[in-house]
Amino acid sequence: MRSDLEAAGLTVLAEVDDCSKLVQAAVRHAPDVVVGEVRMPGDALFKVMQTLSEVAPCAVLLFTGDTDAQHAALAIGSGVHAWVVNGYGAGRLRTLVQLAQARHAHERALQEQLRDVTQRLEERKVIERAKGILMRAREVSDDDAFQILRAASMHTNQRLGQVSQQIIQSAHWAEAVNRAGQLRMLSQRLVKLYLLGLAEVQVRQPQQLLADSVQRVNANLAWLDKGLSPAGFGDLTGALAATWADFKGAIEGRPSGLAVSRLDGLAERLLQDAERLTASLQAAGSVASLQVLNAAGRQRMLSQRFAKLTLMSLLGIAEDDAGRTAAMTALQGEFERALAYLNSLPLSTSDIRQALDDAAQGWQLMLAATPQDRRPAGRDRVSRLETVAQASEALLDRFEQLSTHYERSMQMLMG
Repeated sequence: MRSDLEAAGLTVLAEVDDCSKLVQAAVRHAPDVVVGEVRMPGDALFKVMQTLSEVAPCAVLLFTGDTDAQHAALAIGSGVHAWVVNGYGAGRLRTLVQLAQARHAHERALQEQLRDVTQRLEERKVIERAKGILMRAREVSDDDAFQILRAASMHTNQRLGQVSQQIIQSAHWAEAVNRAGQLRMLSQRLVKLYLLGLAEVQVRQPQQLLADSVQRVNANLAWLDKGLSPAGFGDLTGALAATWADFKGAIEGRPSGLAVSRLDGLAERLLQDAERLTASLQAAGSVASLQVLNAAGRQRMLSQRFAKLTLMSLLGIAEDDAGRTAAMTALQGEFERALAYLNSLPLSTSDIRQALDDAAQGWQLMLAATPQDRRPAGRDRVSRLETVAQASEALLDRFEQLSTHYERSMQMLMG
């Protein structure tokens, strides 16, 4: 066979007597065609042919004396392109090699077509999903969403599928950061609402808001557990879930002044767990605009934390006035620096500017209700408690709106 192949103008790169060594030889020499003779094939041969087609695909021509039709079908199915029964002849070698190569080329062309069709179908699914995100985020029609995708594709010189995948990924990271950031805020808001219930200020509303906040924590934890990779974030979401189980048990029942200290300690644990997760998500997302979303989301937590400490001061809970005053001063500085940062961003719309202006007014209103030199009493205290309750919720609404605006902005969605 070697001399016949060479006489037919073919170069023999290697000879293999044991079929178990065939794949290794094919990987090493990268032949255009494998030519062989197998008198009575068995399962070992068909397995080797299958491995060869996966690892080092090439044309395969085999001569055999086996007339079993089932073996012929197995051979073709495992990657043999020409299975010649009782037909070896030196004069036919070149023609049969060309036949095997032609079938191999045809097979590869069909595989490429299949891959192309599959890729187009997958790309269409991705595009439809990205359009859905844009339609919800930008409140536009199906056609307008597609035009946005096309414009982005042309502007970035990327395929529609690539742009769509980028939007899907950006939206995923943005929602993850937003939800983890909500947990930071909710850790402080729940204590604030507990304190309002203890003070019997607008009793029904704090109770309802507290129940709603508990549901929000449950929903966000469920989304994060399902939407994030266990390998990448499982330890962080697990820590959050464990802390929340303790916190949830402590907040149930009628508000009690004796329970505030333990509850606040659990809130601090929940806050730190959520901070770690949010920071990890922002880093993993590798999108600069996530920093903006994180900053806006963090303002929600700072407003609720400041309100919590103000209520503690008004109610005379945890009498470390100096420590609390220092903490509130630090919180005020952090909140106002972040507000200035958000106002300085070019990422702005009329809705964002209005929300920032409203937030600044709400912040001043809450500062005005904060006791300075003495602890208020009587009507003054009740008035301040109500102002803190209303102003903190109004601030929360504004920064919830801002977080939504930033999360749905084109700069965020385009990464």
